[in-house]
Amino acid sequence: MSVLTTAPGATPADEEPPDTGERHRLTAVTGLAALSLDAMASVAYGPEAIVLVLAAAGAHGLGFTLPVTLAIAALLAVLVASYRQVIAAFPDGGGSYAVARTHLGRRTSLVAAGSLVLDYVLNVAVAVTAGVAALTSAFPALYDDRLWLCLAVLALITAVNLRGIVESARAFIVPTVVFVGSILVLIAVGLLRSEPVSTATAAGHASALADNATTVGALLLLKAFASGCAALTGVEAIANAVPSFRVPRARRAQHAEVALGAVLAVMLIGLSVLISRFHLQPVEGVTVLAQLADASLGHNWAFYVVQFATMILLALSANTSFGGLPVLLKLLARDNYLPHVFALKADRQVHRHGVLALAAVSTVLIVFSGGDTNTLVPLFAIGVFVGFTIAQVGMVRHWRTERGPGWRGKALLNGCGGLLTGVAAVVVTATKFEEGAWLIVIALPLLVVAFEAVHRAYARIGERLGLGRIPEHPHRDRSVVIVPVSSLSRLTSEALTVAASLGDEVRAVTVCHPDPEDRSALHALERSWAEWDPGVPLVRLASERRALGRPVAAYVRDVMASEPATRVTVLIPETEPERLWQRLLQNQRGAVVAHAVRKETDAVICRLRFRLF
Repeated sequence: MSVLTTAPGATPADEEPPDTGERHRLTAVTGLAALSLDAMASVAYGPEAIVLVLAAAGAHGLGFTLPVTLAIAALLAVLVASYRQVIAAFPDGGGSYAVARTHLGRRTSLVAAGSLVLDYVLNVAVAVTAGVAALTSAFPALYDDRLWLCLAVLALITAVNLRGIVESARAFIVPTVVFVGSILVLIAVGLLRSEPVSTATAAGHASALADNATTVGALLLLKAFASGCAALTGVEAIANAVPSFRVPRARRAQHAEVALGAVLAVMLIGLSVLISRFHLQPVEGVTVLAQLADASLGHNWAFYVVQFATMILLALSANTSFGGLPVLLKLLARDNYLPHVFALKADRQVHRHGVLALAAVSTVLIVFSGGDTNTLVPLFAIGVFVGFTIAQVGMVRHWRTERGPGWRGKALLNGCGGLLTGVAAVVVTATKFEEGAWLIVIALPLLVVAFEAVHRAYARIGERLGLGRIPEHPHRDRSVVIVPVSSLSRLTSEALTVAASLGDEVRAVTVCHPDPEDRSALHALERSWAEWDPGVPLVRLASERRALGRPVAAYVRDVMASEPATRVTVLIPETEPERLWQRLLQNQRGAVVAHAVRKETDAVICRLRFRLF
């Protein structure tokens, strides 16, 4: 009888717990840094989008900047409250896709997923190009190299995310803190001033106010609201990536969501108050945020801190997509709407294939646009509004189904949010349709069709495999192992040894051609084989053409036809050189044989790797 003992001074509690991967997951703080960069950076263009629309009504129209921003902040509060409930109800992540899959049906869930995929991909391209555009604005000499700069930034973000989402959060937490801190300081100092301390940035630039000012009507305000809602992109990212948080995952994700909403609302409202306080007017070639920094802080080092922090965060805001999209792709793969490879995790809890796929598609978009932000912006933010609307409607169905305490108020809240985001989606699509939004209108249905095609393919595979049904009991059949050979070597001996271990009968085959040189080599092989006498017959396969794979495949077919109750295995011996580059020296005969046998027969193929080191 054995007894378990413990070393002196040690206790079972001293044993190191197994690594569950929690240290590679996010806390509320690191989650805010990794998944909120998109939303945080939107304050650089959200207020400006409102101002540029209202500028059509002249100085009088700019007076409605704060009311429109307050309406957007109210919608932000609704979205944060809604996604906080989404996190609790769907802790596996997926956001609007998970909500729609449960409450709105399969097709609607695919529309939600497709809209999120498009938005995430476009966010990467827009964020990187916008960040580089800010850099080239400060250093015009770099303008001609903007495409290569965009690709370099994208490569950097991809490399960091391949290290793990926690690594990306740690790398980007400092730029996030610097940006948020500088914006909050800008707002606080600006509120203490009665007039701009400097207007040097806007001096000499033409005003963007319309010469023939229109009246401030409902349509103009609605368009300003829809344009400003671009500041809400990224709010859903935390709900999509709940599995990336440490336990308790839902609670940490909820804390990060609320913190994101609070910080974003303060920045948006604060900047809009300053726009009204300083009677700021949009000018060509200078951002609204730059004018606010100039007016509040002066044209000094603090101004440049804000500009550089904005530039860096805009470029790094692509990280939101790298945190959210791979989790969404994992859920789609789990539901058989994408290849299952997207559900695999590498070390450090990284969905590596999702990260690489996002980087590849974003690279294509950046190259297609030539690194120009204006080419991509019209396509941006439409998908996220579609996702918002579907999530809100789905949560209304959720409350009606659950009927818990206060469900009517919660359903009303989500219903109002769904109405507002739905209107915003329609307005943004209509106003930007001719500028390129028609591509999204076409791409979204095509993406849904692709999801359906993958799902049907997996359904057919599952039916053939009999998934979900109890299979017949395994049994042993007689087996024949066929080994293609061309010469005698240690590789040949090893292959026949392995073959004898696998099957009841082993046959070596060699392909011979009518050329005198080939006939001479065949006779030499047969003499050496007889002298070696391995106990395995050598079968000669004649081929009039210079083919290698087809004669072996034809012989395998003949064996399978003459012995239908026999399992046939083709064992292909190959060498594995010590250096990677030395693989270029191989003749690829094994690959040719394997391809022919796989294409023309149902035999089992084994490729034996004989290491040379």
